[in-house]
Amino acid sequence: MLARAGHSVTLIGRHAHMQAIAQNGLQLDLANSSSIESVPLQTSTEVSAVQDADMVLFCVKSTDSETAAQDIASHLASHAVVISLQNGVENSLLIARHVQNAVVPAVVYVASEITAPGCVKHHGRGDLVIGTMSPPRLSHPQQTLTDIADIFTSAHVAVRISDNVMVELWSKLMVNCAFNAISGLSQLSYGKLSERESIRSTQADVVKEVIAVAKAEGVLMSEPEALQTIAQIAVAMAGQKSSTAQDMARHKISEIDHLNGFVVRRGHTHGIPTPVNQALYALVKLVETSYTESAH
Repeated sequence: MLARAGHSVTLIGRHAHMQAIAQNGLQLDLANSSSIESVPLQTSTEVSAVQDADMVLFCVKSTDSETAAQDIASHLASHAVVISLQNGVENSLLIARHVQNAVVPAVVYVASEITAPGCVKHHGRGDLVIGTMSPPRLSHPQQTLTDIADIFTSAHVAVRISDNVMVELWSKLMVNCAFNAISGLSQLSYGKLSERESIRSTQADVVKEVIAVAKAEGVLMSEPEALQTIAQIAVAMAGQKSSTAQDMARHKISEIDHLNGFVVRRGHTHGIPTPVNQALYALVKLVETSYTESAH
């Protein structure tokens, strides 16, 4: 979207994707479009390509956050801002351990999938919530956030600046915990899941556990608002399967350790039972074990 709006964008990624994009552009199938658009982009497979960037969009899986942060650290320009566009609540802190630059946490709400190398299918939404870490490592935090928001807005990506991004991150974590594992295990879309009362009840139990753990972490969330959000996501992204479902369909290790697994670990630390999150986490890990066993 940034490249479509005329911004200079370089994608850094695996060879198959970068080769396809270099040859054919990024093939973008937007939900509100009847045709596939080809977006020309600069590509690289080398992390050193971040060296001239003013803004680095950090989009790796949570399982790779620390490794990727270590890889780019020595190549970042001193003024560059790293924006974490990831699931989970701890990625910005993990990145900040390894880079000296300002790290801006972002919450992403988009339904999309990679259908083939260099091809992205968009199912719905595409909006961000951004905020600052504490400390922000920015001379003028609000101005920087406004500048970032303006860049995305120019690319028709809606951005909201939050005074408490940690609440926003936990809210997104709650959504991920309610949908990702169940969608992954069943390989069903959000809309299909919401049709079953037993699943809605299970999701409500997940939400209660996440809210209890968040409270112990100093983050207050409203249960009625949380349940309303779950219902709205099921409608707004009815045809979407979770990223965990996409990973499991490809026999790839998912981010479940940073979703339900994170809630289980933090719950254990605070002495808060999380049996539903524990069950979902254990089931996904059990299925993932079969991938590694079959690979040997």
